[in-house]
Amino acid sequence: MPIDEDALAEAFEQRRPRLRAVATRLLGSTAEAEDVLQDAWLKLALADADSIQNLDAWLTTVVSRLSLDVLRSARVVKADRWNVEAWESVSTDSDADPAAIAAGNERVAVALLTVLDLLSPTERLAFLLHDVFGQPFDEIAPLVDRSPAATRQLVSRARRRVRASEQEPRADGRRGRAVVDAWLRAVQEGDLAGLLALLDEHAVLDADYGSSRVQLAGAAEIADSARTAAHLASHSLPVLIGGRPGVAAVLHGHVVSLMAFDLGADERIVGLDVLADPRRLAELDLGALAAGH
Repeated sequence: MPIDEDALAEAFEQRRPRLRAVATRLLGSTAEAEDVLQDAWLKLALADADSIQNLDAWLTTVVSRLSLDVLRSARVVKADRWNVEAWESVSTDSDADPAAIAAGNERVAVALLTVLDLLSPTERLAFLLHDVFGQPFDEIAPLVDRSPAATRQLVSRARRRVRASEQEPRADGRRGRAVVDAWLRAVQEGDLAGLLALLDEHAVLDADYGSSRVQLAGAAEIADSARTAAHLASHSLPVLIGGRPGVAAVLHGHVVSLMAFDLGADERIVGLDVLADPRRLAELDLGALAAGH
């Protein structure tokens, strides 16, 4: 008996949460994940549903292939990299573990996105489908154009890269907060020596203003530039940005810039990412942050 469209839609909706989880963790973007799910539904609606023997496997395959296409085309907008949370509302535990993702720890999943970016699209797909979602190698193999044995090796290599990255020294949340507080204090006071003490001598700053991008290299250049932002520092608050320590500047009830820090093993700042593009900031969910400041 043919499956009617209402029954097919209901079957898809029942599977939507898992499919969304697959796409989101592959792409690191909830917006891209929703686009992939919409495309997957269209493919299902146009397919011969009666010929689909295992709907779960069929949909996982479709969503995985669509996500892989997005990764390969570099269309992914990494909005979660700028996912902002007030520091007081989150845990300071910075440890990330793949098993925690499987248990549904969304914050850890977001923190791991930076690590997963080290993997190629096929490594990322195979690793997440097997280690996180429990997909067998023989089902993953066709998605990455490899044999099951080669897919096993692919996942093993990806797993080693993820674990190696996780074992790199990192500052814990409390010390990250101390760095942010010290940075804001030094900027407000125009304390050049204080800023230089916080920065690695080879630190790099990358700022996106929308109409232009600015890159600064070296502690001296960054510190000298930072001293000109005292007016913003006095209207800034510590936040976590995509799991990284950072600062949000709020003027007249609007977030006007975000700055995320990358800390080295010695807890000095090795990288700073600044987002001050009004269009991109408007796309982020920052209303509660601005209202609370």
